[in-house]
Amino acid sequence: MATPGTGGQPPSRRTGRWWRGLTGSLAAGLVVLALFVLGVQVVSWLGDAEGPGLVSVLGHLAGAALAVIAQLVVDRRRGRLAGVAALCVLAIAGGVLWLYWWA
Repeated sequence: MATPGTGGQPPSRRTGRWWRGLTGSLAAGLVVLALFVLGVQVVSWLGDAEGPGLVSVLGHLAGAALAVIAQLVVDRRRGRLAGVAALCVLAIAGGVLWLYWWA
């Protein structure tokens, strides 16, 4: 049954769409961040500077790839599996930021 003010959709579908949007944005943000770090490393190699380092670049690329794979599961499945995959996207994003930006 739809609730007033939800556009005729059940609350669970609306909430699920919101979570999919959030995790999709995080996965896309990790891709952009990984490409940025890769670009900075390439520029630093060309300019004979140190740059972020190969470990950081590979970590960002791996985190982005894993987040995108988990997001594909979120987008294509429903229920518990989609929820676990969404939590994986959140954990991967947090892990990449923690390991390479704050630690």
